[in-house]
Amino acid sequence: MKIHTSTLEDLPEIFRLYGLATEYQKTIFPENTWPNFEHELVETEIREKRQFKMVIANEIACVWAVTFTDPQIWEERDKDPSIYIHRIATNPDFRGRQFVNEIVEWARGYAKSHQKEFIRLDTCGNNQKLIKHYTNCGFDFLGIVRLENADELPSHYQDADVCLFEIKLEGT
Repeated sequence: MKIHTSTLEDLPEIFRLYGLATEYQKTIFPENTWPNFEHELVETEIREKRQFKMVIANEIACVWAVTFTDPQIWEERDKDPSIYIHRIATNPDFRGRQFVNEIVEWARGYAKSHQKEFIRLDTCGNNQKLIKHYTNCGFDFLGIVRLENADELPSHYQDADVCLFEIKLEGT
């Protein structure tokens, strides 16, 4: 297993995985699923080296993106030096292999190399199974919030309850 930054050549596979993840979301938590993401968003993340892929046997097993700010979701807490993980999508051929644990281990080093104190992520809706999964992967569950201003966020954040999770890095 290797983790690399994604390339523009990965775009078709990234969007295929997003589509498969959305279909899977519909079967387990249909109240809140991902919208179709803009290609420009992902292209920008790739150019800025913030879109990542986990590769196993020359196949993309999982993708995700990071940001260094997330003010509309994290509001006042966004002032904390953090990385924010978004849009984890696993190739169904590799589902069940606990990739979030691998991403957390990778994120610890990535965050420290960027002088960040927190690893954060969010998910929409009160999905108890996902809440348990993220806490089992080392995240503290900070609670469920209703966003005050989601105008610039993707459509699944509009009028949604959002679960917030973080890991405070040791030694920070």
